[in-house]
Amino acid sequence: MDITASQIISEVRKAIIGKDEVIEKVLMALLAGGHVLLEDVPGVGKTTLAEAFAKAMQMKEKRIQFTPDTTAGDVTGFSVFDRQNNTFRFREGAVFSNLLLADEINRTSAKTQAALLEAMSEMQVTEDGKTYQLPQPFFCIATQNPTGSAGTHPLPDSQLDRFMVRLSVGYPSTESTIQIVQRKQKNDLLETIRPVVAPSDIIRMQQTVNDIYMDRELVRYAVLLCEKTRDLPELQQGLSTRAVLALVQMAKACAFLDGRNYCIPQDIQELFVDVCAHRLILTSRAKIRGRKPEDILTDLLAEVRAPSPADVKE
Repeated sequence: MDITASQIISEVRKAIIGKDEVIEKVLMALLAGGHVLLEDVPGVGKTTLAEAFAKAMQMKEKRIQFTPDTTAGDVTGFSVFDRQNNTFRFREGAVFSNLLLADEINRTSAKTQAALLEAMSEMQVTEDGKTYQLPQPFFCIATQNPTGSAGTHPLPDSQLDRFMVRLSVGYPSTESTIQIVQRKQKNDLLETIRPVVAPSDIIRMQQTVNDIYMDRELVRYAVLLCEKTRDLPELQQGLSTRAVLALVQMAKACAFLDGRNYCIPQDIQELFVDVCAHRLILTSRAKIRGRKPEDILTDLLAEVRAPSPADVKE
């Protein structure tokens, strides 16, 4: 594994115990230039995970605790009248940060949720006809609780599509829970994390990930997997080109963490479900039958032939 990436993971592990796979995938999404949706029950460490990454990477972090009365201006910013200069001045919102924690994003209105679209896809905010660039790198981690529906506003499909991956932290094991309790009694877990990289290092790593080699046959494999979803009778909506791009970028980030400068089929297979499941829309009949997007994508992986080592150039 890349030394710098290994240092980041080691620090985050101090606060998030027993969840190495989730930590690695969040880091992959950051290095791939994407954003993460953490969907899980309360109290499993979603917020702590975001704060741990921010501290380990010395990133300017802002948090929005979404509520029904949160406005779009709270997210992106708004113009205020400066009486002294007789002009309007732009006051930055929470997105003007390196790491934005959008906590319980489904607790706010669709209008406020949509305020994040431009920032997530174009790394900028437009207000009163002026465009303001966000700090680089910009990384959004949004959380939501999928079990309670009262007072929530489900994310629209266009918003879900902006998240590179959807992950679940899950309950820790018995041994991990014991470690968490014992460490928590001594000190705050986040206080044990030391900064090991700067935002400039993250930008450098992102550029390296972009340069990871992916053979044309592997690109074809990723495209075929996504295209197959468009013809399945169980799906009302299959995967878009954005999904293909996200899958390719995540596969490159996976190769980078593994210490390789080229991709292999396993990089795509390992991340296919995490990248694509939240982008699918099932038919009513599939829902009644109890089918899940994850099951459909797993079946596809078994059906679509992966390139052999002889087909792929490293």
